[in-house]
Amino acid sequence: MQPLCPNGGGTGSVDFSLTSGQHSGRRRPTSVGSGSGGGVREEVCFADVEAVQPSPDARDDPAVYLTWEDVCVTAAGAGSRASPARILEGISGHARAGGVLAIMGPSGCGKTTLLDTLAGRLGPGMSKTGLILINGRQEKLAFGTSAYVTQDNVLMSTLSVREAVYYSAHLQLPDTMSRSEKRTHAEHVIREMGLSDAMDTRIGGRITKGISGGQRKRVSICVEMLTRPRLLFLDEPTSGLDSAASYHVMSHITSVAAGEGMTIVAAVHQPGEVFELFHSLCLLANGRTVFFGTVNDATEFFDLNGFPCPCLRNPSEHFLGTINKDFDEEIVEDSRNKRKTAAEAIDTLANAYQSSAYSEKTTYQIIQMKEMASFCTKLLALTKRSSVNMRRDMGYYWMRFAVFTVACTCVGTVFHHIDNSNNSIQTRCNVIKYMTIFLTFMAIGGFPSFAEDIKVFRRERLSGHYGVTEFLISNTLSATPYLAVMIIIPGAILYYLTGLTRGGSNIAYFVATLYICIMLVESIMMVIAVVVPDFLMGIIIGAGLQGVMMTNGGFFRLPNELPKPVWKYPCYYISFHKYAVQGFYKNEFIGQTFANATITGHQVLESLQVEMCYSKWVNLAILFGMALVYRMMFFAIIKVAEGVRPKMKCCL
Repeated sequence: MQPLCPNGGGTGSVDFSLTSGQHSGRRRPTSVGSGSGGGVREEVCFADVEAVQPSPDARDDPAVYLTWEDVCVTAAGAGSRASPARILEGISGHARAGGVLAIMGPSGCGKTTLLDTLAGRLGPGMSKTGLILINGRQEKLAFGTSAYVTQDNVLMSTLSVREAVYYSAHLQLPDTMSRSEKRTHAEHVIREMGLSDAMDTRIGGRITKGISGGQRKRVSICVEMLTRPRLLFLDEPTSGLDSAASYHVMSHITSVAAGEGMTIVAAVHQPGEVFELFHSLCLLANGRTVFFGTVNDATEFFDLNGFPCPCLRNPSEHFLGTINKDFDEEIVEDSRNKRKTAAEAIDTLANAYQSSAYSEKTTYQIIQMKEMASFCTKLLALTKRSSVNMRRDMGYYWMRFAVFTVACTCVGTVFHHIDNSNNSIQTRCNVIKYMTIFLTFMAIGGFPSFAEDIKVFRRERLSGHYGVTEFLISNTLSATPYLAVMIIIPGAILYYLTGLTRGGSNIAYFVATLYICIMLVESIMMVIAVVVPDFLMGIIIGAGLQGVMMTNGGFFRLPNELPKPVWKYPCYYISFHKYAVQGFYKNEFIGQTFANATITGHQVLESLQVEMCYSKWVNLAILFGMALVYRMMFFAIIKVAEGVRPKMKCCL
């Protein structure tokens, strides 16, 4: 009987040298006896492994060889006097083209930290030492030559699989490719990942059901593989998947890696059956290297050091069970000596690697710079994609449109055909104040959808797909028609039913001011979404901020009655409600006459303490300027958001 993990290989010395012609996994049929009737079945032999060579059809451009030596990572202490915590200590290894390197270990061992370190994605408060080489040089990869698939599948739920990949193709691929070529390439990548049947299925999210978790993971991989990156980082690619889905995802990845000559580094927590697909193994425990090499070397290494793998047991389970000190005190006690031996083995491996033929391959020239899509191409693709998302996401604008329409109809019927008596003055003011408060307050309802967009933006920005400018402009352009529909139709209903001051310029000003106010509130929510991405917390903060602005916006107390410290200076003048409601008052009462002619519209404005030194159009311009200021704040804050968010989470 051929065991899954043979023992008894503890004689002789272990050769830790790595040459270019060894070690790649393969299956072979073996006879396995069964207590209830024996038979023949295919078993996986993890003992025989040889190097995977890139397919002859692989690209001609240089492959990526990644090496790292004596890498240490420390995190700043929680307090000012706390000493830094060491997360990784003296990690050495390499990843080669055409194969998959698996970083494994128990929870908290530093897998994701090592992956982020190699990908250049260490967060704030983290520092590293050591040498990381790409093709023998300390240089960053150019755009399109590396990609990072995060553990979370951050995708737009309203897009289909085809659309998600197609829009990403427009963001990443050069302008020298035609639209049909980009579409063909996107569909080719989708088929490679086994998503042909789900190509026109929506991804789905919190409201609508869509593709499965394994398919979402493959869509995330498709997006990052559009440029055919020579180096691909995967953080927990099998997280949340069952064994069948995990094997399916990893088998597709390894086949593409072998065919394209790609270099793949994956952090895996529970490998299970996919362990047979890996070509190299980096085993971590408590931030230290327990083993680095091939699967065959790992099995022999554990056997030589007193931890032989039992028969018919998956080696990955044996490795992780041996070095996991959380549940087995005996293994903890035994593994202390084993770790010392492992440290010696790591030194031997590192020394042997320096003189191996594989080390010479790290001297290849750096990857050629690849052309990115132009600014206009990315802006157009982002605008189209965002427009599709806004059209399909009911929570973005359509629900608010329905609420606005119902609210304006209700207000219009309650205040139907306001007359020109003196009593109508207060009625007109009430209509204006209610609509200003209600519509602007309801504008925060789109925060959850926008927060989802921010998550997608962060992922794509880290991968270098586009910048903040493209995102900001595209969001503004794509939102314009939806905001217009959301304001013009309800606004026209309200204006017609209530009988406010008629006139083309009056109606245009009313609608334009509502439009700018909604855009301004959305700009504020953009800033909040960067700092506080949590749905509930963001809505609470947005509502609270609006409430504070309303108290000094001229709704409840006249400007001269506000306490001068704080509430009038400066809060009254930085509240956009002031400029909105005063502009509406000017639009309604300037030139207005009443039935008994005892009071004029100008006198009404004076009694409301409206500033008459400038026209209503200046009020509109100020509102527009404030919207731009908040969007510029978003532009500035996004640059440091990665450092602010973790601190806020700690405080909250």
